[in-house]
Amino acid sequence: MIYSVRGKIIHKGTDMAVIECGGVGYACRTTLSTLSEMGRTGEEAMLYTYLHVREDNVELFGFHTEQELNCFKMLITVSGVGPKVGLAILSDTDPERFALTVATGDYKAITKTKGVGAKLAQRVVLELKDKIAKEQSVGNADIPSVPTGSGNISEAISALVVLGYSQAEAAYAVAKLDPALPVEELIRLSLKKMAANL
Repeated sequence: MIYSVRGKIIHKGTDMAVIECGGVGYACRTTLSTLSEMGRTGEEAMLYTYLHVREDNVELFGFHTEQELNCFKMLITVSGVGPKVGLAILSDTDPERFALTVATGDYKAITKTKGVGAKLAQRVVLELKDKIAKEQSVGNADIPSVPTGSGNISEAISALVVLGYSQAEAAYAVAKLDPALPVEELIRLSLKKMAANL
């Protein structure tokens, strides 16, 4: 198992980067977010990797963070989600946002990824909800806890959903805010945070 590769970037494509280590170029399939985090051709980079072996093919997948790698490994355990779909989903979101999407049951957010229908998105949520909850409780991933209850936080989430945001987007926006703040202030700060992420 190849845990990681570090070396000079000799090629970058739309879904792949080639890193030269000890004179060997390792082609790593990857996400748009990892490609954007990497430097330019000629610069040094390090990727956490996953070696996918099938009867007719061997492919190496590379990720900028361990969280993204762990998310990918969880995704490909879902029936019907192969490495290509896993990369597509993680190209449209980050590990924190994906975890909140699954934890809040917001499967519709996953259907925004090309090639992912409602049935597959529902299966992703169903099969990964417990795994992600377990990861959160163990503390293996840096994922903000999903706000629950009937206080100001949940009122702010409800208001943001009425404004057209998904449950996961709203939960992500308010996750790290002070629950003691008034509802109006929580909404204002959340909207500001989401506007900055656009």
